[in-house]
Order: sequence, then C-alpha cells, then structure tokens
Amino acid sequence: MKMVRSDKTSTRDVVARNKSDHAEGFAWNRPRAPKPRVLVVGDVMLDRYWFGDVARISPEAPVPVVKVDRIEERPGGAANVARNAAALAADVSLLSVVGRDEAGTSLRKLLRVDRVTAKLQTDAALRTTIKLRVIGRQQQLLRVDFEAPPSHEALASKLRDFRSLLAATHSVILSDYGKGGLAHIIEMIRMARAAGKPVLVDPKGEDYSRYRGASLITPNRSEFRAIAGSWTTEAELTRKANQLLRELRIGALLITRSEEGMTLYRPGRRLHVAAQAREVYDVSGAGDTVIATLGVMLARGADLEDAVRLANRAAGIVVGKFGTAVVRPEELFEASVD
Repeated sequence: MKMVRSDKTSTRDVVARNKSDHAEGFAWNRPRAPKPRVLVVGDVMLDRYWFGDVARISPEAPVPVVKVDRIEERPGGAANVARNAAALAADVSLLSVVGRDEAGTSLRKLLRVDRVTAKLQTDAALRTTIKLRVIGRQQQLLRVDFEAPPSHEALASKLRDFRSLLAATHSVILSDYGKGGLAHIIEMIRMARAAGKPVLVDPKGEDYSRYRGASLITPNRSEFRAIAGSWTTEAELTRKANQLLRELRIGALLITRSEEGMTLYRPGRRLHVAAQAREVYDVSGAGDTVIATLGVMLARGADLEDAVRLANRAAGIVVGKFGTAVVRPEELFEASVD
C-alpha cells in the first residue's frame, strides 16, 4: 500500500491496490463470529418489470409496441438495501411505510422470501411507490412512477418503532429516496449516535444539513456535484469533501464515482479505490448494494477502509446484473481472487 502526501491538500492519500490480501474475508471466516444485525430505514418501493418483444411501431403515435410476455417484481429503494444486506448473511430489519394496496402486499411477500424482517407501517391514504419499467429487446423503453407521500401519523409510529429496535442493532442504514419516508431523519441520527451505533446515509436532494452528525454519507458523483459545485482537479474535490465533513460534522464521506471508482474522505485522510473492470449491464440499485455492504461489514466490526474495498467489489458485480439485484458472499470473495 503506497502512502502519498499532498502539500496542496495536507491530506494523506491512501492509494488502494488492485489486488487485495483477502483480509476482508475475515468476518465470514472467523469462528463463532456473531451474526450482524442491521436496521434499514427509508423509502421502499416496488420495482416492476414488463418484458416483451418489439416488432412494430404503433399506428397511433411514433412509439414501439411492446407485446408483454413476462412480468417480474423486485423490492426497490430501501427494500433493495435490506435484501442486499440479508444476502450478505446479516439479520436485517426494515422499517418503512406502505399503502394498503396490492403493491404493498407484494412487497411484504418478496421481503419474506429474501429473509428480511419487514416492519412496514400501513397508511391507508398512501399509494405504495411503484417504478414500472417496460423492457423490449433487453433495453428499457419506458419508466412509469406511481407515488404519494406518507401521512404524519404513519411516520410518527415509525419513529417509535425505530427507538424500540435500536438497542439490538449493530448498524443503521438510512436510505433516502426523497419520497417523504424519512421526515424524522434528524432525530433518528441523534438517537442512533447517542446509542453508539454507526449511522450510514444514502442521501437525496440538495439539503444535506438534515444528515448532520451521521457516521458516513454516500452520495454519488452527480449528487455531490449538486450540493458542492463542480471541480476540475482531485485537490479541489478533496477540498470540497473536507469542507462538507467540517460543516456537517460527518465522520466520513464516500463519493461513488461510476467508472472512476469511489473515494473515501475522513478528516485528514483520503482513500481512492479504482472501479472494477467489468462489463456494465445495469447500474440500477448499485448504490443500494454499496451502502448495504458497508452497513453489514461495519456491523461485523470491520475497518471502514476494508468495508469500502468490499463495497467497491460488490458494486462491480451488481452492475453486471439486470435491474435491482443482490451480491452474495461467494460472489464477493470469488471476485477477490480474480
């Protein structure tokens, strides 16, 4: 591992190697390692896929006609984070709000299959968020969203459940998709930190003040640019990252940078991990996989830098799959010896 000091940024730059010494596998191989307990809170949705053949253009408008022959449903949003954490052998509780509708019922069934303990509040006035994707010839032709914000009463009930679940939790993941399900996120972060639990946030929007005090936030490149402005050099990016850390008193900032890999910033420290050289099929849900992997590894007591390297591998695997998908331990550690 090469250590580089930059006079311009006064930051220790830890340059990750392409090959690992496989230390990251310790958590799965350690005898009698306790099963990690992860609490996921946030906006859930149902990802629905309509697959079909495209053979002609509609006579009504210049659009393709898709003859649907297969329908698939998968948990999305915070539910996808939860199923990713469960796939990595964690004991996962998911706290969210759904409507009293067919989509909410489908989500409950899917999460049971994925071995996620779903504590979903039911809001009769809410329509469960659905992202419907129409796929023709292996390409997404259209996405249709159905959504509505949850009621104040349902959110207040969720906060009470959060308080009761916190004591038995090793790490907390707050998955913000901007659908209104994390109205009490400031209080949740305060409670979790007071209980000594690491709090990981996948952010949304341009107001990051609500994430103040979190252990780690994981914006992607575009999200970070929206709140910090553009940059032209790595030194400038590092300066902007450190400024955000100071302003919000965040323990760490992980910027996922697509083909550029991901960069972890902590006060006085920087770790960059290059992207895995894999064919990208679909980036849907890659951020969910990243934060789920981080949450599970930190719940197991892993070092944050080791957790980031594993999360980077997991992202490289999941983008090679179609739609929202999961990565399993055998895939993750097989990838580590490529």
